[in-house]
Amino acid sequence: MKSWLRQHRYALSITVRRLLAQPFSSFANLIVIALALSLPLLGTTVLLSAEPVARQVSVTPELTLFMKVDAPANSARDTADRIAREHDAQISGVRVIGRDEALRTLRNTPGWEASLAVLPENPLPDAVVVTLEQGEDLAARADTLAAAWRGWDHVDVVQLDSAWVQRLEALLRFARIGLGLLAVSVALVVLATVFNTVRMQALSQREEIAVARLVGATESFVRRPFLYVGALSCTLASLLAIGIAALALQPLNQALATLARSYGADIALHLPGPGVLVPAIVATALLGAISARWSVTRNTRF
Repeated sequence: MKSWLRQHRYALSITVRRLLAQPFSSFANLIVIALALSLPLLGTTVLLSAEPVARQVSVTPELTLFMKVDAPANSARDTADRIAREHDAQISGVRVIGRDEALRTLRNTPGWEASLAVLPENPLPDAVVVTLEQGEDLAARADTLAAAWRGWDHVDVVQLDSAWVQRLEALLRFARIGLGLLAVSVALVVLATVFNTVRMQALSQREEIAVARLVGATESFVRRPFLYVGALSCTLASLLAIGIAALALQPLNQALATLARSYGADIALHLPGPGVLVPAIVATALLGAISARWSVTRNTRF
């Protein structure tokens, strides 16, 4: 155990010396990796900060059934009772809005009183407003119910007030897919950067590696410092990326606060917590070590 720890301590010290021996090149590599990592980090920050706000908004769609103008007087009430009876598990409420009530409400709306005054009779139909239960796939369930209710007697039009819900779900789904593709692209950038860095170091130390092999050094001993180069570089770059993202969030939050106040809302972007950042740093370090192992294996075959 002591020998194992001593070998790793030696490899780590060699790694630090090699990085410090070329400070400009090492720092440039860290900046490239950090800038690449900061992009998905900012994207994750925006997505995680937006999801609670989206959950606070009611996403329960309402369906409005407009009855035919010549329908019997009790058709709206009969339709509401049928909905409550046949779809009780899928709805949270149903109410009837009579044509006279709708006309009074419309007359109290600024700009409509003069227009309605010239009409000889009430042109509005009775309506049934149905509120669905919360659950999965609200938009899909609303579409299914609307299609079924359109075929009922005395129902003229079924208006589905869930288009905005579908757009919100599609936007969040698009953001998740886009963030995943961005993360894959960044992983490729990290792989390429670490691979090239380790390749240059391995080629510049060919003689040292050859001598180490001549005196009996194992392949693990030869490769270990390069693995630490990849892992340590990615770890430092991850910490630098967190700092870059934190700095970028300050002007973004100022601009967002101004926009949110104009809508009477309070929204702020916050970096993910340690439960997200720590596994991400570990995964990035492992990615760097894997890339370094691949590079040193390919470039030390001599």
